Amino acid sequence: MDYILSVVTLAAINMVAVLGLAVFTGFTGLFSFGHAAFVGVGAYASAILTYYYYVPFFAALAAGSVAAALVSLVIGIPTLRAKLRSDYFAIAILGFGEALRVILENLDITNGARGLPGIDQFTTLPIVLACLAFSVWITRNFLRSRYGAACIAIREDPVAAEMAGIDLFRTRLLSLVLSAFLCGLSGGLLAHFLSFIQPVMFTLVQSTQLLAAVIAGGMGSVTGPLIASFLFIV
Repeated sequence: MDYILSVVTLAAINMVAVLGLAVFTGFTGLFSFGHAAFVGVGAYASAILTYYYYVPFFAALAAGSVAAALVSLVIGIPTLRAKLRSDYFAIAILGFGEALRVILENLDITNGARGLPGIDQFTTLPIVLACLAFSVWITRNFLRSRYGAACIAIREDPVAAEMAGIDLFRTRLLSLVLSAFLCGLSGGLLAHFLSFIQPVMFTLVQSTQLLAAVIAGGMGSVTGPLIASFLFIV
């Protein structure tokens, strides 16, 4: 039973990250091969706060999510302002993810490539389910807003959306920030569930797994990617 609960917990954690990517790829139409980097930022930011500075878990979890959202601005502002096409953006964010991994492997506070062991195991299944419910709620509210409608319009035809008065840069950037926020939340939960994180955990392999769940579950769907993610992890 402990094993089954662990698998379910891990699957639910991954579903939070997949939900974030579903907003950016499934509804906005931009592919990403680097969203595992945002999961890593959330994991390391929250873990460092609880590990070194004894910050309360939920405060660290929120800080890790915000940190991932802020980091998304670093890659999002220059690339989205340049109006890179989906495939070029995917390559750019892939390079960003690899650069971030190298940085994490060379910082003393992250313990380098050896990883950060002994993180307090605060994450439980009820907490993960509550975070997943919060993620679904905030995602559905976003998609039902005018910004969500703008994202769908951009996915269908960015030229027509721009001619209709939609700001492509601002809408795409908002979608990326929300996506990164949810990935950071997933990372914080993951770090405090496994009690150990390492830069190699947040590479192209993880990003591809997230993207595969979004595509398998269906572009423009919320429940589909969640179901696909759960099945993949199980």
